[in-house]
Amino acid sequence: MTNTWYLYLFFAAALMGAGILGLLGKRNLIKLFIAIEVIGKGITLILIGTGLAKASLLTAQALAITYIVIEVSLVATALALIINIYRQTKSLDVRGLTKLKG
Repeated sequence: MTNTWYLYLFFAAALMGAGILGLLGKRNLIKLFIAIEVIGKGITLILIGTGLAKASLLTAQALAITYIVIEVSLVATALALIINIYRQTKSLDVRGLTKLKG
């Protein structure tokens, strides 16, 4: 492994750590969603960095692009759910989700 791979790994771990801290510390749905996206960006950085270190950059790029395409559909679905939750509860607080039924 090269020093560049460790640099990628460090920044990916930092992104994932920041995302996990956001997941643990926030109760707003939008902030939780952003924290999940930050974790996803860390995973993408690990994919690209590992592909670069293993000299299979094209495979890593293909995996990253596939991940991004899947992520876009998940983002659209999650944002639609958040909008509907806001319309039902008039709040983005996670604790308000206990009022939803059926």
